[in-house]
Amino acid sequence: MIHRPSRLHFAETHKVTDVACGYGFSAFAVDSKEHQLFGTGINTDSQIGYHAVRRGHPLGLLLAPVPISRFPPVHSSKGGQKSDRVAGLAAGRAHLLVLMASGCVYSFGSNHYGQCGHPSSAAKEPHSLYLPHCISKAPDGSKFLSVECGQDHSLFLSDQGEVWACGWGADGQMGQGDTQSSWKLKKAVGDLQGKRIIKISSSADTILALSEDGEVVGWGNNEYGQLITHNPTPQLSTPTQLKFPSKVGRVKDVAAGGSFCLLTNDSGEVFVWGYGLLGLGPSADHAKEPVQVPPTLFGAGVFQEQPRVTKVAAGLSYSVAVLANGDMYSWGHNSLGCLGLGHTKDQSFPMKVAVGAEVVKVSCGVDHLLALCKPFV
Repeated sequence: MIHRPSRLHFAETHKVTDVACGYGFSAFAVDSKEHQLFGTGINTDSQIGYHAVRRGHPLGLLLAPVPISRFPPVHSSKGGQKSDRVAGLAAGRAHLLVLMASGCVYSFGSNHYGQCGHPSSAAKEPHSLYLPHCISKAPDGSKFLSVECGQDHSLFLSDQGEVWACGWGADGQMGQGDTQSSWKLKKAVGDLQGKRIIKISSSADTILALSEDGEVVGWGNNEYGQLITHNPTPQLSTPTQLKFPSKVGRVKDVAAGGSFCLLTNDSGEVFVWGYGLLGLGPSADHAKEPVQVPPTLFGAGVFQEQPRVTKVAAGLSYSVAVLANGDMYSWGHNSLGCLGLGHTKDQSFPMKVAVGAEVVKVSCGVDHLLALCKPFV
């Protein structure tokens, strides 16, 4: 176990542009003409590509980053071919989504619930599990701009600001008003209609979508009240706009954990709700509506006059906040040291992580965390 931030030797020889944490595996997008994608960790479902010692016997565990399948060139409007590049990553329990600059998405790994966007053919063609599947565009012809993975479902944001989903749907993750699973991409409906979505967040079975107007729509698992519904239903299968008190203000970023959610607004304040170690102290483990995390816990009056949180992220049972100056704070369950605080004790309020660099992006896995950084100027 690694209890504190440790720079990966892999990043010293490769220019990493994006990262994604799955359940026991990691993926890295690299700015390179030869190999653009690397992965390491658990590979039992070929979520890091095939990597066979001999045909039909893929490696189940990779101890260091290795190249994942190359991607074919894309056809240009002039009739020729040009190389594509990795533009974004997302990882679930045992599957990986790779967004290319062209807008197409490649899916790897487990497809038991259709989360890779195609019918499961493992019974007839076992080797189909080892091949990346290409989703070239949304069913309506629109281009994909970003991707997100829950445990066993996949989410796609189109250039029309619409959300498409596939995979496990027992908690309503498809956003169709039912609890059916689907390998076919379906456009989430409900209160998403008429809104232009700019971000989707899901680490388990709860989903939050942020609109360009600062509104938040949620659906999926609601067992702990993380979707703030007056009707206490354990599943919310129709995307519903969350009603926040006026003190929350305009929302700038959101994150959905396993049993809780958090957000930051345009003033850089952080609000949390749901169930778990919310960052409000050891005795505050449940909030029915958003409660502000005191700014002093992010260094107000100590490190700076008024800290501004610009990004939030969540794993199943822990949270992360990134300040405008690149500092990172973490809190939550920490039995495997994923908070990077140098120990394995649970953390009931935000604590600054000694990263030693400016944090650009954070990806939270179930038991580990990756922070993409650049040196402080």
